[in-house]
Amino acid sequence: MFLSSKLLRAPSVQVAMKAAASGSKQGGGGAGGKKVVVLGASGGIGQPLSLLLKESPLIGKLALYDIAHTPGVAADLSHINTISQVTGYLGPDQLKEALAGAHVVIIPAGVPRKPGMTRDDLFNTNASIVRDLADAIAKACPEALIGIISNPVNSTVPIASEVLKKRGVYDEHRVFGVTTLDVVRANAFVAEKKGLDPQQVNIPLIGGHAGVTILPVISQATPSVQFGADELDKLTKRIQDAGTEVVNAKAGAGSATLSMAYAGARFVFSLLKGLNGEKNVIECAYIKSDVTDASYFATPLLLGKKGWEKNFGLGKLSDYEKQLLEKALPELKASIKKGEDFVNSTYKMK
Repeated sequence: MFLSSKLLRAPSVQVAMKAAASGSKQGGGGAGGKKVVVLGASGGIGQPLSLLLKESPLIGKLALYDIAHTPGVAADLSHINTISQVTGYLGPDQLKEALAGAHVVIIPAGVPRKPGMTRDDLFNTNASIVRDLADAIAKACPEALIGIISNPVNSTVPIASEVLKKRGVYDEHRVFGVTTLDVVRANAFVAEKKGLDPQQVNIPLIGGHAGVTILPVISQATPSVQFGADELDKLTKRIQDAGTEVVNAKAGAGSATLSMAYAGARFVFSLLKGLNGEKNVIECAYIKSDVTDASYFATPLLLGKKGWEKNFGLGKLSDYEKQLLEKALPELKASIKKGEDFVNSTYKMK
């Protein structure tokens, strides 16, 4: 049911790129002409993410913001012969200009994990970064769709949401925690186990984006797959701990930057397709939710012109998946409360 997005190389994309190039010659600004802003564009995720976005015919303007190095990153990307216009913005004084007129804002800003760290260990640094960026979005482009990659996502999405509420511009349909990397990993790992084409596999992911809160719903896989109990448990734990697998493999040199950039680009492209009116665009994401008693929760969503239009909920879960859900909820609720409490204790409207 939930079909994976094709990123860049599908024949339809190549046709779209040719059409977009033709449109740009006529001054149309490219197919769709949407403005996408990357906040944290010079970092380990931000640079490869910006590169993937630069290739898309769905983007007319690509604005890159960071506190260092963005002029150079923008200059480098601007030499690529695709239609989007790239501009770099440096430091807080240029943040408002970077955000002006944005249709989609994607936020990979913050510090990465190192060996021995959990995503929650990043809270003290990344919480204040997301709080301040959300405040700038609320003032400069309150109707933009916001995709939050900065960890811990289970807390940073509530942080951004609380800031937007205080500014009086919150729309729960426009704020997303990007959990697409968990979907991408689950698809890759299941395909590897079963000898399938990973581009044709789709595993819905529900819950959150950290450890036991990551719940791959393998019972709803497309195509249907079967695993023994022990193998399923090992596979589930690998999906839940996949970020740590990369952090440890990089031995202090970074976290999952390249796969996260791929997943982030896929999510941005899906948001843009929804904005452009394409039908049946479905992605899993972490949003304000009443599906469980956790006030934020990731589920498959139908995307449209104003953000997410329909929440598909949990679907039918296996007994094993119900146990995973029961285990996840206390940690998820604690992370949500931590984010909300942070804003209530630190946010000062300027």
